[in-house]
Amino acid sequence: MPGGGQFRTVIHYGPWQCSAQLMDYCREKCSGSGHVLQGCMWLADVKMDFEGTIVRAGSRFGMTHCCCNYGTLTAAQNAAARDRWDNIRDGFRGRWAERFGAWPTEANGKPYQGHHIRDLSHGGNPTDWDNVIPFPKDIHQTLNGLYAQCYANEPPWTSVGPSYPYGE
Repeated sequence: MPGGGQFRTVIHYGPWQCSAQLMDYCREKCSGSGHVLQGCMWLADVKMDFEGTIVRAGSRFGMTHCCCNYGTLTAAQNAAARDRWDNIRDGFRGRWAERFGAWPTEANGKPYQGHHIRDLSHGGNPTDWDNVIPFPKDIHQTLNGLYAQCYANEPPWTSVGPSYPYGE
């Protein structure tokens, strides 16, 4: 950074029930596109801190999945979306590193999987910068089943959770 200092990005992974604020956000997001909210999932809490020679600052951002009553893609459409992601994945990770630091890796050195916040089968954009977040493989593999619960309007994704789901 000009003048010295550095950014540090820390991601706390859920999933958790959405806070009241995030549930309201999802309700507005769904209704704004003519859809109904069926559930809300707080996927991750992203903290970005800056420490410079003069100033220290930080921010946090809750990454949420809003389970709106979106239609689903056909198998062929879903495969095409997956192919688009596969074609840009490595470049995307490089651009992520330029903005937030190295793309996270598993203990074995393999890169975290890229998770599409609005899932591809419900029309999520496979190449949208704001739709992809790195996720550890073990947590990522459980999200498909949890997304199915959320889209089915099932608890716990239909009720409000705590303001902050973890201690610092």
